[in-house]
Order: sequence, then C-alpha cells, then structure tokens
Amino acid sequence: MNEKLQGFPVIVEFPIAWGEMDPQQHVNNVVYFRYMENARIAYYDRIGAWQLAEEEGIGTVLHSTDCRYRIPLTYPDTISVGARVTAIEADRFTMEYRIVSNKLGKVAAEGKGVLVAFDFRKNGKTALPEVLRRNMEALEAGMIRE
Repeated sequence: MNEKLQGFPVIVEFPIAWGEMDPQQHVNNVVYFRYMENARIAYYDRIGAWQLAEEEGIGTVLHSTDCRYRIPLTYPDTISVGARVTAIEADRFTMEYRIVSNKLGKVAAEGKGVLVAFDFRKNGKTALPEVLRRNMEALEAGMIRE
C-alpha cells in the first residue's frame, strides 16, 4: 500500500487518460472531482449503500465538495485515490479524498465532500440509516475487507 494513503480504507487505482488533459498540458481541474467520485462509489460498494437505495429508496446527495490541488497530473501516469469518512452526523457525513500520482510518488490533490442522506421516494432529506452508519464505522475500523 502507498504510505501516502495510509488510513484510507478504500483505494482505487486507474490510469490517467489522454483525453483528461487540457490545453495547458495537465489534467483539467474538473477531472479531479470525477476521480473523487470514483473513490466514493467504491466506498459505497463496500458499505452496501446501493442495496439500501434499491430496497428502501434512501441514498445520498452531495451537499458540498472541494479540492486542494497540490501538483499537476499529466499523461501518462497512474493514480491512486483514497476515500475515508471523517465525521458522521445525524443526517450527513463527511468524506475525505487523497489523489496520489504513482509516477511522481506525491500527493496531487486532497478534497472532501459532505453527503446528506436523502429519501428519493419522499423527495427529501432524512436521517442517516443506522445500517450505513454501522457499515461506515466498521469499514473505517478495518472490520470490512474487500
């Protein structure tokens, strides 16, 4: 495991695509949010979020997100993106992300997102389901493996 991603229970890795580059010859700033989204989706896979959404109509919506760019990414490279939950509240949680360039061995960006529990059948905010809370806590504690 990359030591720069220690403490992140979910890590995804993929190559940078040529088409993600912009005219300044580095990965466009918007693409970093897609990288973070991919890590969030992998995290959701691990905590059973999709099953809950299908069975009960409860999922999450993105409340806010940000990204701190540290170094530019360029093609060719492979990146590793870590995701972890750092705070859980009654109706939301905060997820942190770290993007690491494997070619450079450096942190390229760090970000976070606040996600709110949402009942898609009632079209409104709801309490964070206890099963998601328990599964996030278990994943963060290393009790859920791939």
